[in-house]
Amino acid sequence: MCNDLLKQLGVCIERGKADAQSPHPADLKGQPGAAELTAKLLSAGVAPGEILQKAMIPAMKRLGDRFSQGLVFIPDLIIAAKAMKAAMQHLKPYFEAGEVQKKGTFVLGTVKGDLHDIGKNLVGMVLEGNGYRVIDLGVNVSSDRFLQTVEEHPDCRVGLSALLTTTMLYMDEIVKTVKSHFPQVPIFIGGAPVTPEFNQQIGANGYFPDPQQLVNFLETK
Repeated sequence: MCNDLLKQLGVCIERGKADAQSPHPADLKGQPGAAELTAKLLSAGVAPGEILQKAMIPAMKRLGDRFSQGLVFIPDLIIAAKAMKAAMQHLKPYFEAGEVQKKGTFVLGTVKGDLHDIGKNLVGMVLEGNGYRVIDLGVNVSSDRFLQTVEEHPDCRVGLSALLTTTMLYMDEIVKTVKSHFPQVPIFIGGAPVTPEFNQQIGANGYFPDPQQLVNFLETK
């Protein structure tokens, strides 16, 4: 029974079925969603870590792989994020109590001068769905703010986002500022105008055109 519930939860997250009231997708209308299934699994005694590892992470990986292949699109990721968050609300107390270990901490932010956050939010959603703790600094984030956050979490990884060619240049300052104090901290960059050549030029640790490629890289380290 629990295995069936885990499979159903994975389907709900992948297809964006947050709860029983969610009208999407149409063929699942009126059926339990991610929220109800997660609560039911916990009530049945399934460990929070097992729910994460056997249902949520595989679902996010499937969705991320399909996004990389151009088979699903940003709206699909957005509704999946809502379903994942609905499930995570039930798991959150266990994470906060330390009963479920995260894979690591990721500090995300859109760089100073840039107010775009869709890409950053998608990256955060995929990272959380794959078991990482995400500290989202929001938009228009200065190098000092990144540095302060890294000082508080020196074992973290950092992700920088920019949508404009003018603001992506500020990534260089952030990389230099953080690396001058914490050279061991990996810094990854992304955004529409960013290229592998620019990544190499500023000394960042990696550029990935979509969130799943970043997750796949982290899983090899």
